[in-house]
Amino acid sequence: MNPRLAAARALAAVLSGKASLNSSLPAQLDKVEERDRGLVQDLAFGTARWQPRLDLLAAQLLQKPFKAADADVQALLLVGLYQLFYTRIPAHAAIGETVGCADKLKKPWAKGLLNAVLRRAQREGEALLADMERDPVVRTAHPRWLQKALKAFWPQQWEAICAANNAHPPMILRVNRRHHSRDAYLALLTEAGISASPCQYSRDGILLAEACDVRGLPGFAEGWVSVQDEAAQLAADLMELAPGQRVLDACCAPGGKTCHLLEAEAGLAEVVAIDLEAKRLARVRENLDRLQLDAQLIACDARDTASWWDGKPFQRILLDAPCSATGVIRRHPDIKLTRQADDIPALAALQGELLDALWPTLEVGGMLVYATCSSLPTENAEVIEAFLARTPGARELDLALEAGLRQPHGRQLLAQEGGHDGFYYAKLIKIAASRG
Repeated sequence: MNPRLAAARALAAVLSGKASLNSSLPAQLDKVEERDRGLVQDLAFGTARWQPRLDLLAAQLLQKPFKAADADVQALLLVGLYQLFYTRIPAHAAIGETVGCADKLKKPWAKGLLNAVLRRAQREGEALLADMERDPVVRTAHPRWLQKALKAFWPQQWEAICAANNAHPPMILRVNRRHHSRDAYLALLTEAGISASPCQYSRDGILLAEACDVRGLPGFAEGWVSVQDEAAQLAADLMELAPGQRVLDACCAPGGKTCHLLEAEAGLAEVVAIDLEAKRLARVRENLDRLQLDAQLIACDARDTASWWDGKPFQRILLDAPCSATGVIRRHPDIKLTRQADDIPALAALQGELLDALWPTLEVGGMLVYATCSSLPTENAEVIEAFLARTPGARELDLALEAGLRQPHGRQLLAQEGGHDGFYYAKLIKIAASRG
């Protein structure tokens, strides 16, 4: 299959609201030559990254918008525009190959349209984009609702956040303490000719100068190291783990933090890791097996404690709550297409429900770490504030954390170019059983 067609089909599913790139892209990658898979990924993710900007440019070039049934043609046009403005692919190849895909969509009428619009974009696109730069959606390549929310919440930082969201994310490793210290593993990387440096905030984190195939990392298959962003690595130390503790990792998939908890404290009595979908737990099991670790995995709705909790209290709970993922847009740029403003209050309500449901499973004196990969206080400090107000037995603890910005509750890490993702943490202690 033509790599442009594969990327467009993956994107069309996203534009139609039927999938994310993580779910739509693998099936398309299976249909192209192995040598073209990198190009397909770049076309799909790159087009999603710049879609808010490219979509407004397309609207300037088109006489009328596409019908819903023609999301595949719309996606193909966006892929063509991405090639013209953000890749080194020669314009004649970008246009010719993209236009040629219309036949495979069984929409020959689209060939003339795509050819005309892409050729006009080649001639006039730069000037049109320059005229449109006054629009912050064009300037930042963020959907209007998100651009406005970031500007309202982070008036000094919002443009830097958008720039970080549009940058390619760095590759960051987490060293398995059970095998090596970070310094020892850095030495192994040097011996292997891989340039790297220690992360600033995570004691286990290593920043690679360039991304590489994990199979080339020393001891990857043996579990010496994993790939995990620095911000996510901070959870394990914030948990203040100790031997004999029973730990709950709620909403655990894909399991990076589950594994880190077990690496950080070998003497834990038990780790229970739950997630809503059984198929997501399969990935958690794969990660545990590679690292030669074990946890009790349960597929369930964490809020339905009657279906999974055995009544034995936990000394520690990590709630990495479902969220908008606005702090990891650079890793999942299709978030710009799939998230809407209306999603945020609904997610905040879910986060509150999870806190309310899990709190009774925590023993008095135990601690809960609340985390999201969101940059929006609606899902973070405001959720914690509301929970504390309605939960008399809960108190907030200070975070021993230099990263990020102190908030009325918890600490917000904003995405950094060349550094960590956007993340939020708060820590709560249970000082008494809740009344009623």
